[in-house]
Amino acid sequence: MKLHELSQEPGSRKDRKRIGRGMSSGHGKTSGKGHKGQKARAGRGPRPGFEGGQMPLQRRVPKRGFVNIFAKEIAIVNLASLEERFEDGAVVDIATLIKTGLIKKSLDGVKVLGNGDITKKLTVQVNAFSDTAKQKIEAAGGKAEVI
Repeated sequence: MKLHELSQEPGSRKDRKRIGRGMSSGHGKTSGKGHKGQKARAGRGPRPGFEGGQMPLQRRVPKRGFVNIFAKEIAIVNLASLEERFEDGAVVDIATLIKTGLIKKSLDGVKVLGNGDITKKLTVQVNAFSDTAKQKIEAAGGKAEVI
């Protein structure tokens, strides 16, 4: 094989459609655009969602509520899950909660809620506690530390 013997695969390259080059070409006169109307004109068509002046769907559908873009996403953990996952005297912080699989990620903070009972003395270091969770941890002899 030599350089002068190289050629493209038949059918791999297609010539561009030459429109507006006479009636016998098959793409003459209106150049494949039909007769008149908005889509036959030069330039870009109407904006996305435009329905020809009819009230667009986006405005016809009722809107309710809003999304608070400033809301903080807090990961929550219940006391019952701390009781079953940790040994007596353990230090529970965000890293250990992620490692044990109780939370996937810390998001904007971690809060411990008072659902369930706790008997082990745990030192819990998270962003927030509910009042009942704090009382139950301290009643069991543990510490509830806000970081």
